[in-house]
Parts: sequence; C-alpha cells; structure tokens
Amino acid sequence: MKVRDILKRGGFIISYEFFPPKKPEDEKVFWNTVETLKRWKPDFVSVTYGAGGSTHHKSIEIALSLHRKGYTVVSHLTCISSTKQQIKKTLDTLKEHGIENILALRGDIPQDPNFTFPEDGFRYAYQLVEFIHENNGFCVGVAGYPEGHPEAPSLEKDVEYLKRKVDAGADFVITQLFFRNEYYFNFLELARSKGIEVPIIPGILPVTSYSQIVRFTQLCGATIPPELMEVIERLKDKPEELRKAGIEYTIRQCQELIDSGVRHLHFYTLNRSPVTQTILEALNIPRY
Repeated sequence: MKVRDILKRGGFIISYEFFPPKKPEDEKVFWNTVETLKRWKPDFVSVTYGAGGSTHHKSIEIALSLHRKGYTVVSHLTCISSTKQQIKKTLDTLKEHGIENILALRGDIPQDPNFTFPEDGFRYAYQLVEFIHENNGFCVGVAGYPEGHPEAPSLEKDVEYLKRKVDAGADFVITQLFFRNEYYFNFLELARSKGIEVPIIPGILPVTSYSQIVRFTQLCGATIPPELMEVIERLKDKPEELRKAGIEYTIRQCQELIDSGVRHLHFYTLNRSPVTQTILEALNIPRY
C-alpha cells in the first residue's frame, strides 16, 4: 500500500524507523524489536539507507524482509554518492519485489575533502524525487527540518527548498527530531504559507543517552531546550535515571501533539523496543 493512501484514510497513524543491523548479534535484537512493536499495528515502517548508501545491500534486504512479513515499507534512498544507473537499479529491485514507497534523501556529504559528486548523479533531493517519478509507481516522501537544515541560511529558505521537493512530486514529509512542539507547529505554519499542502509527519526521538542525543542534535541541527538540557546534564552519569526522565519528557511531548490535533507520529526506534513500547503504552492511542 502507498503511504499517501494510508494518510488519506483518516484515523491515527503510527510509524517506525528502523536501521539495518550492523553485526550478526544485532539481528536478534532487531527482529525482537519488530515483533514487540507489532502490537501497535504500525501503518508503515521505514528502513534507513546509511551514509552515502553505505548499507545499500543490507537496507534492501531488511526492507524486503519486512515487506514479506506484511508491513507497508518506506525504503530510504540517498543519492549523494550514486550514479543515475545505480539508483535506477535499486528502484527496479524494490519495484520488482513490491516496495511502493521511497523516502528520497540527498544524504550527508562525506567529510573527505576529496569527495566529488558523481558526474552522472544528483546534488539535491528534489532531483532524486524527479528521477523517481520518471520511474513511476512509487509514492515518495522527503525529509523536513522544523528548525531548518544545518546547511540552510534560514528556516524560511529551507522551507523554500522543501517546496521544491514537493513540487517535484513528494507526497509526504517526515520531520527530523525536535524537542519543542512549537518548532513543529511553526514549521507547519510556514510550510502551509508557502503552499506546501502534503502531510507533514512529526518525527519523535526519545532522549535515552547523553552521548547519543548530543551526537544526533549536532548532526541535524536540533535544539535541546534549556529545561531538558538541565536534566540531561544532571543525569548524564546516571543512565537509568536519564532514560526514565527522557521517556517521561517524550510522553508529555507526544501527548501535547495529540491534544493539539496531530494525528500521526513517526518514532525513531533505534532498533530497540522498550522505550517506544513504554511511550505507546502511556499514550494509549486507539488502534483500529
């Protein structure tokens, strides 16, 4: 099923992001997570592609495995280091096996000073969206940044870039993490004012680790509010207490979104079920 059709049918939408296990010992944890979180009947799941397509084969393998298990799968696809021929081959493989949804991403530019874009490739996500539509049949999602992409000169300019992706054919947007709901609502209002009418799904990442959250926010440019940062700093050497406080913060954040009328939540699970499970149990969202 295409995500755009799921989003049109109404009701509350829950989705998860997974990433391909890197080690054999992580496989069991990953599939246990998938099995545990199945209880909440996710409307779709997404599978990341790795920096520069570094997990290409494993990403496709996991996406196809989830598809065979009956999940509606959104397969991430980055273009930063790939030629059009390589991208076309990936699209053909996914299409052949019944995957109908792509999250089209530029990908992070490698830190290697010698890096160059492939001559027969793409520099921007909107170009990838256009190319995917030439290989028709896919529903296409793109990323949104509630506080603006780290490389964008301003949030308003970044939303103009998002509009370009939507005009190229994007059917929905999934946001990067954010910790203040006002960032999401301001982003939503600005997007609508620019003529972006597709669904914008909030991406939710619970704080469970000091080093992890610092790394993630540095990568995507998200702001940690002072009141949350105070808790993180105070508990950074008490991992269990930090995990509990982070979960409680995320439950309040999600409940506020729901109370404000949001009807879809996308959880960055980090391939671990207990945290997402605890949040969903607390929210008690009706499922069909």
